[in-house]
Amino acid sequence: MKTCTAVGIASWLEPSGSKRETAMMPLAYLAVLAAFASQAAFAQSPSSDFDRGSSLQAWQHPGLSEVLAECLTAPAPFSIGSGQAADADAAAEPPEPEAPPPSTAIPGVIAAGQTWNVVWSWEGNNADGIIPGDRGTLLFANNDASNVMQLDPATGLASVLFSDTNTGGALSRSRDGALFLAVRGLGVGIEQLEPRRANFANFFNGEPLECVGGVMNDLAADARGGVYFTVSGSGLYYADAQGVVAEYGEGIERANGVVLSPDEQTLYVTNGPVVLAFDVTSDGSLANQREFGALRGGQGGDGSTVDAQGRLYVSTGRSVDVFSPDGEFLGTIPGPEGLHGVTFGGPDKMHLYAIVFYGGWGTPSARNRVIEIPVLAQGYLERAK
Repeated sequence: MKTCTAVGIASWLEPSGSKRETAMMPLAYLAVLAAFASQAAFAQSPSSDFDRGSSLQAWQHPGLSEVLAECLTAPAPFSIGSGQAADADAAAEPPEPEAPPPSTAIPGVIAAGQTWNVVWSWEGNNADGIIPGDRGTLLFANNDASNVMQLDPATGLASVLFSDTNTGGALSRSRDGALFLAVRGLGVGIEQLEPRRANFANFFNGEPLECVGGVMNDLAADARGGVYFTVSGSGLYYADAQGVVAEYGEGIERANGVVLSPDEQTLYVTNGPVVLAFDVTSDGSLANQREFGALRGGQGGDGSTVDAQGRLYVSTGRSVDVFSPDGEFLGTIPGPEGLHGVTFGGPDKMHLYAIVFYGGWGTPSARNRVIEIPVLAQGYLERAK
């Protein structure tokens, strides 16, 4: 269920022509609008007001074995981190991530001396797949809490846009405004959230997507109505506008972050320490797999974004590495340990926002942050991701 923000209500209350128009509104009508605005403002809350949740990814779910028993070829077991540990250390408050050094200059991208600022902190594995929203806000999906939130970085307050997302973990909005979510709970797949909520893709070759193994990871929606997505431990896939899924690429079991170039002629996907590129054909299929660039600032590639000039920005676990459209490495923006997602945002899309995870994955010590740094580059304006 979507929540209307107080900002939207306030705009409705503004006179469109003169004070007289507002004065002529029935008092009862104004009272209803004011009450609605009050409720919407109440929905904007700090992270401490939200339950961290306890949703399970498919590989953690006790019902997975029953699903895999029906697969033609059952995949190998897959897990992340230390699982649901319950010892004293797992419940302790984790140490703060060490502050990274200030940025060095990357011409046209970022000035020297810029530092990251924290705009959101929450418990659990509860911020992923971050993309820009309306009016300078950010949208992100929460694994443990199974919801999608809208965050105002200027205030540090957020509201829940969608609930009951079955451990949804990444978002992408296409050029025409359709919003998609990567579902990581049992019943793995892609869900469309807007313009209407519906299952989009859950099967591959006639079998549930659980049968490919691994973990549903990231996604990128295209202008054709389709969605590219990665499954860590398996590979790269494309669900066309009818939800029919095909697999592409070779040797990319570490597939993770995925994003389209601004003109949607090239698809980038991270594969451990390298970034791969594919040519996108007229029907959305992929060709000409090649190595685009090697990451230098961290352990491995994760969530990625592009700017208006076609430069590629890749989160690496402790940095954002930047490449020109032809694959030239331009530099690294250092970040804290655990930096695993990046997007442009703000009213002018001239700020980078990133996700930071720290503590023990799958334990009570797990923590997430959203951080921000001003840049010289501007994000691509015609598509959220």
